[in-house]
Amino acid sequence: MKIKIDININVNKVVKYMVLTDLLFTGSWSFISPIFSIFVIKDIAGATIVTAGMAAALYWMTKSLLQIPIANFLDRTEGEKDDFYALVFSVMLAGFAAFSFILVRTIAGLFIVQMLYAIAMSFYIPAWSGLFSRHLDQKRYSFDWSLDSTAIGLTAFVTSLVGSIMAEWLGFQIVFLIVGAFSLFSATMLYFAPNIFLPKQTAKKELPVALKDHSSSTNIGSGL
Repeated sequence: MKIKIDININVNKVVKYMVLTDLLFTGSWSFISPIFSIFVIKDIAGATIVTAGMAAALYWMTKSLLQIPIANFLDRTEGEKDDFYALVFSVMLAGFAAFSFILVRTIAGLFIVQMLYAIAMSFYIPAWSGLFSRHLDQKRYSFDWSLDSTAIGLTAFVTSLVGSIMAEWLGFQIVFLIVGAFSLFSATMLYFAPNIFLPKQTAKKELPVALKDHSSSTNIGSGL
């Protein structure tokens, strides 16, 4: 009995670009994931383990309440321009949130920045997923989604370890600075390549693919 393993990784240009963007953005936030609770306890005045849990809960509550209305708005709007600019906005806002963590010293400030990051992700998930789903390769839907998930997973494998080492040796602020820089770089990549996502002539096509919240495992404060 012979088993054939297909390792063909050829995908279309849009999928490649979106996977790269997701890798830089979502993967970079894995720098923070393993150190977030420690940062809260050590650097925030009066914070405890419960504070870290409350910050994570605030993130998930805010993101969950906003994500569906935003997704409905994007779906009702004709074309992909709204998805594209919502994606750029979300990555820029997330970068601003990462830089803001450098200045956070109070519990109230921590909660405000967590809400900013949650708002960013509530735009990012539906915008990224909508664009990605419309440009999936025919008959390779599962592969394209898995390629993105694998790229993020391998990046998180590296950044989680490197982020914890950097926080130990150089401090939390350096980690936040790097994450913010990666986020802004991702936004710049998107902003200066609109023709990849917004061609002048785009044929409409409907794909039987469900949108998925593919990146929640790398959100800070999630404990994953």
